[in-house]
Amino acid sequence: MSGPMSRGNIYVVTGPSGVGKGTLCALLLEANPALRLSISATSRGMRVGEQDGVNYHFKTKEAFEAMIAHDNAEPNPEKHHLLEWAEYNGNYYGTPRAAVEAALSQGNHVLLEIETQGALQVKRKFPEARLIFIAPPGMEELERRLRGRGTEADADIENRLRIARHEMTLQEQFDHICTNADLQACLLDLREIIPNPSPI
Repeated sequence: MSGPMSRGNIYVVTGPSGVGKGTLCALLLEANPALRLSISATSRGMRVGEQDGVNYHFKTKEAFEAMIAHDNAEPNPEKHHLLEWAEYNGNYYGTPRAAVEAALSQGNHVLLEIETQGALQVKRKFPEARLIFIAPPGMEELERRLRGRGTEADADIENRLRIARHEMTLQEQFDHICTNADLQACLLDLREIIPNPSPI
């Protein structure tokens, strides 16, 4: 008879907007079927092609602020609605706690693709979580990628670049730094960090 199931761990992938986090996480999930993606909640509007519950849990600003107020008033973090949250570029983003806890208790590793502020909050609540910072090869390349997406106005891109410069100063607080100069090489680095679970 097998022993008790080992609990999974949290792996947090973060880095500046446009660095390729989403693509890398999608490839990681494809290669590791036992890895579970935590779907974040956000108060930002839905973009073309996005689906509620698939890309994000889309919430109104009022509903998001109600969750934050509940957590601020609740001294026991295990009763919080959100594992972490941050305000980024005028919108709220956060990780619903219940789904993450359920996946961990089933022995699955959970992948969080979140903002840098939120990643550091997770580490405070879950010291065993592994934080991975995806860095661009340089700010010029990051700007090229952001402009190449064609989804944002110049003012939004400038704001994202300003935020990115600040985020780059926080790298040393992370457990791992992977530079995404080449997608496949960066993916290999991530697969070294995030183990496949042992077969039962």
